[in-house]
Amino acid sequence: MTGIAATTAPDVANPYGELGERLAQLDTAALSDAMDSLRATPCVLPGIRTRTPGATTFGPAFTVRYRPVADEGEFRNAADYIDEVPAGFIVVLDNRGSLTCTNWGSLLTAVAQRRGVRGTVVHGSVRDVRESRAADYPLFSTGVTMVSAKNRAALDRTGATLDIAGTRVAPGDLVFADDNGALRIPAGLVGEVLRRAEAVERTESRIKDAALGGSRLDEARARFGYARPWEDGGHSG
Repeated sequence: MTGIAATTAPDVANPYGELGERLAQLDTAALSDAMDSLRATPCVLPGIRTRTPGATTFGPAFTVRYRPVADEGEFRNAADYIDEVPAGFIVVLDNRGSLTCTNWGSLLTAVAQRRGVRGTVVHGSVRDVRESRAADYPLFSTGVTMVSAKNRAALDRTGATLDIAGTRVAPGDLVFADDNGALRIPAGLVGEVLRRAEAVERTESRIKDAALGGSRLDEARARFGYARPWEDGGHSG
């Protein structure tokens, strides 16, 4: 299994079986290093920060794009799309990084959590952060504001490929988010990126153990292949 998009009904607690168990042992730092090693297109979603400290989540992207309201005289209510998001997915919402109005609040958090959605990443702003933290719902965004999107932003479409400050996110791409931020991995690269990220973790663990055991850090890095950690070098004692 090289990707995640083919999984149609993931277990919310442990999506994607063995793949999910392996992903759960990693973080965005190792995955970013693995993507760097492939010289792949940008993977980081710039400016995204956690609003639920300590939360880590991952899943295929359900993409949502907003647009500005053109006619200020026409009332625009909140967008309705949450009931279409499958369990096990991550909502990735693009409102052009806006800091002037919000696109996610406590009502959406409550419904998303009930439906088994695994988290939300907003290129824009969210509100009701305290409620999302209390619910332990993984929420990530560019900004926070109390101002409603009603009459300010409208749903453009779902299922589009998004441009998050220069990083493209296609429906079904793996999105992984933690205290470091958020990134995306194209569905077809997940297997190889996962293998390399695990190697990065092993390499850094060996270096740390050696340094804490009395070795010089520069010598430990040279010995265990810090320059190319995804190659899992330095197995010998």
